[in-house]
Amino acid sequence: MSSTANLPDPWAPAVPPSMAELPYDDGEPMESEKHRDQMYLLVESLRLHLGEDPSVFVGGNMGIYYTTLQAVKNEFRAPDFFVVLDAQPRAEPRLSWVVWEEERAPDLVIELLSPGTEATDRGRKMTIYARALKVQEYYLFDPHDLRLEAYVLVDGKYEARPSLPDGSVAADGLGLRLRVAEGRYGNRVDRWLRWALPDGTLLPTGQELAQAERQRAETERQRAETERLRADAERQRAETERLRADRLAAKLRAAGIEPE
Repeated sequence: MSSTANLPDPWAPAVPPSMAELPYDDGEPMESEKHRDQMYLLVESLRLHLGEDPSVFVGGNMGIYYTTLQAVKNEFRAPDFFVVLDAQPRAEPRLSWVVWEEERAPDLVIELLSPGTEATDRGRKMTIYARALKVQEYYLFDPHDLRLEAYVLVDGKYEARPSLPDGSVAADGLGLRLRVAEGRYGNRVDRWLRWALPDGTLLPTGQELAQAERQRAETERQRAETERLRADAERQRAETERLRADRLAAKLRAAGIEPE
């Protein structure tokens, strides 16, 4: 009885294409300005938190290739946000994430829901992330109605992760939390999905770090000015005391008394 189980894939290239040979831009813009800013906020604040750690890769709206068949069909998944732990350092910037080159798949994915993408995010993408890529943590967030859902992979299927008492959800792989908080990002004050430490402290954005540095510098300037005024007052007090002593000494000498 013949079998085709071990036959090579006729669609697969003889040599898998490299990252440079694969398309990385699907030409689809983010659903709205809020979606775009939300993605940038998540990427920026986490990268700032991680610093120069090359073992964690943070991507946003970047193509992920996990099978060579995608290269033939020019089809790839582009999560709104993803994180890869234990990534191998690379000298050149990544254009997309190619699983067969990196030998790693994302550990965490966040999709930003919209009317046009929600069905795919809850259907086909969710299935691919669970079965093909085995993404351990999957989050869905609607930037407009602020719905946040967390899922963790258990035995090949996603199970809902309940929220913590403060409304945040755990991101165990990173040792962080995700929670909704009001703040300014770019030119807009709004409610955003934010990274937070386990104690609830938000990971700052570059804008917030700059503002904190300006406040620190202003506080230091005010402290230095207060110290200068205090020193000036002390010098004035000492000068006043010296003049008082000189006048007293002059009076004593006029009375024939030599002051000590």
